[in-house]
Order: sequence, then structure tokens, then C-alpha cells
Amino acid sequence: MDPKIIFYIIIGIIVLNFLFDKIIGYLNGTKYDAPIPELLKDVYDTDEYKKSQAYKKENSKFSNVSGLVSILITLAFFFLDGFAWVDGIARSFSSNEIVITLIFMGIISLGSSLVSLPFSYYHTFVIEEKFGFNKTTKKLFWLDLIKGLFLSMILGGGILTLITWFYEEVGQNFWIYAWVLVSIVSIFMNMFYSKLIVPLFNKQTPLEGGELKEEITNFAKKVGFTIDKIFVIDGSKRSTKANAYFSGFGREKRIVLYDTLINDLETKEIVAVLAHEVGHYKRKHIIFNLILTILLTGFTLFILSLLVNKPIFSEALGVSIPSFHVGLVAFAILYSPISEITGIIMNVISRKFEYQADNYAKDHYDGKYLISSLKKLSKNSLSNLTPHKAMVFVHYSHPPLLARVQNLLKK
Repeated sequence: MDPKIIFYIIIGIIVLNFLFDKIIGYLNGTKYDAPIPELLKDVYDTDEYKKSQAYKKENSKFSNVSGLVSILITLAFFFLDGFAWVDGIARSFSSNEIVITLIFMGIISLGSSLVSLPFSYYHTFVIEEKFGFNKTTKKLFWLDLIKGLFLSMILGGGILTLITWFYEEVGQNFWIYAWVLVSIVSIFMNMFYSKLIVPLFNKQTPLEGGELKEEITNFAKKVGFTIDKIFVIDGSKRSTKANAYFSGFGREKRIVLYDTLINDLETKEIVAVLAHEVGHYKRKHIIFNLILTILLTGFTLFILSLLVNKPIFSEALGVSIPSFHVGLVAFAILYSPISEITGIIMNVISRKFEYQADNYAKDHYDGKYLISSLKKLSKNSLSNLTPHKAMVFVHYSHPPLLARVQNLLKK
């Protein structure tokens, strides 16, 4: 096959992905002015609903502008032989393929970060600030950026180094070793993310004794669930939006509550949210998602091993010397339609799991408290109460609020 055909297939995929995303966004936008569903009338008053509509519309305009700029820069980079230019820079520093790969990917990642940086800054300090969400200082914004880049260099660079080394040493069967490596890292991060990574960005403190802890302890005893690691995270230093999550398993499992969640909700509502998180654990959702992610990773790496060493992919991107890193970029784009499909499937499964966790909270605590907590959280984050079905199907990992309330009201 002519490398030019591969090149235009890649360009076609990039453009179609962009158009698909914009069509979904447009359809979602047609629902912005829809009336509030009857079951959710108590979420917003008239002024608050107007504010939520303005927030949705402003974010939509921002997404359209940032997306358009991003795709134009991407297409210019492709048509101006940007990959050949970056590959030449990388090869000017070393003849070692691992070093070349790290420099090449490092430049691409840095360039992508620089393109997105102004948009990230604007979204944080203009849009989020305008609607009262932002609590991030400029100093904290830049510190987060530096820490994030450092982590990417250490973790991402380390994994990429080993995968490239596997490829150099064993050839096409490198995917097996890469799969084992990524699986180990995934399990390790799932267990220790809150313990090792989160403290780099946020302060976590054990939940102090009092009414909330007593209520949580009583619930845990009732359902036979050991909770000896409950932490409060200082999410309020970045945003007013609230959250809670469950991480790890075995002796490393822990519940993390945002301080904003504790401030926004009543005690029984917080326990209802926690009951939902316990439901995920009891229904083995965390383990299932981890196993499914590992299997999908193995499948992806296997397909990569069949294609990455084909010289035509490097030639399609204008690079004369066949190389692992350029083949990796070409594969990532060519594989993206499959990735989109698997992402949709994962979202379908995730939404099903959310219903199951909601049902667990309803059956073992009290559904009315979960309903009231979900409504408060939606109100405080100016959530979209009327998303388009296409947006939900493609992008939502959680069911929309109306669907969750309807499910919780079932007998």
C-alpha cells in the first residue's frame, strides 16, 4: 500500500473524530434550554437554572474554540512533516533507539502541553472563576503543572523506556512483556495511588471522631464492611466542587471524602454517598474494571505488535528511517476508532455499575438521602440536568441525575 494512502487515512480519522465530537456536542447543546424535569424541580430555582444554562453554554463555546485550534495545529504539524522534524532533532542527540524514543515522545508531549496550556489557564481563571468554582491560586496552578510534568517524565518515561527496550530485545513478542509490565503498574497504582500520588498534590487527613465518623462506623458494622481508613482531602483549595472516591483493595482500601463534600452535605447524605462507594466494592466493580482494563490493554498491545514494525507507518508520517516511536504514533491514531468503541462499551458497563451501587445504598441505608445528596451535588456543580441521549451514550460514565433518581424511587 502507498504510504500516502495511510497518511490520508490517518488525516481522515483525525478529522472524523473531531467532527463526531462536535456533532455530539451540538446535539447536547440543543437540550440546554430544555425545561427542568418534574422530578428535579427542587434542584434549581429560576435564577440558579439560568446560571447553570449559562455555564453549559460558555463551556460549549470554549470547547469548540479550543478543539478547533487544536485540530488546526495538529493538521498543520502533519502536513508540514512535523514528525520528520522532531525525529531529526531526537537523532541529533543520540543513536540509541531508547534515547531517541524518549526525546521524540518528550518533544511531542511537551508540544501538546504547550498548546493546551493557554486553554487550561483560561478555563481555570476565567470560566471557573466567573461561575464561582475556582479556588486555585496562580502559584498552585503552576506548581500542579510542574508536578504533573515531572510525574509524566518519571512514570511515563520509565514505562516507555522498558517497552522500547522489550521491543529492541525480543522484537514482535515485546507485547507480552509490555502487557505484564503495564498490568503490574496498573495494579500497583490502583492500590497505592491515594497513598503515594495524591499527597503530592493534596493533603489527606484521617476523618476526626464525631457524629459523621460514628454514623459511618455504625453503617460499616451493619453491612459487615471494614473501614479503618477514611480520609478527608483538601479539595477546596482548588475548587468548590465536591467528590468522594474509593481506592485500593485488601488492606490498602480506603475511602476519600473531599472537604467540600463534608461542607455541602448533611451527615446522613454523606453516609449515603459512602454507601454507594461501598456498593462498588461489595459488587466487585473495582476488581472487574481492573481485569477488563488489563485485558483491553493486552489486546491493544497485541494489535500494536502486529503493526508497529511496518516501515509503511513511518513513511506515512514522513520519516524515512523506520522506527518504533513513529510507528507507535501512527498506530495510536489508526487504533482510535476501536478505542472509541471500547470506550463506549466501558461507559455502558460503568453506568450499569452506578445503578448497582445506587441500589446497594438504597437497600442498605436509605435511598432518600442518596437522592438528596445527588441533587445537592448537581446543584453545587451546575450540572446539566437535561443531557442529550447521544452525549450520555458516548461520554457519560455515570447515568444522568434524572435516570438515577428514577431508579432510586423504584420499589
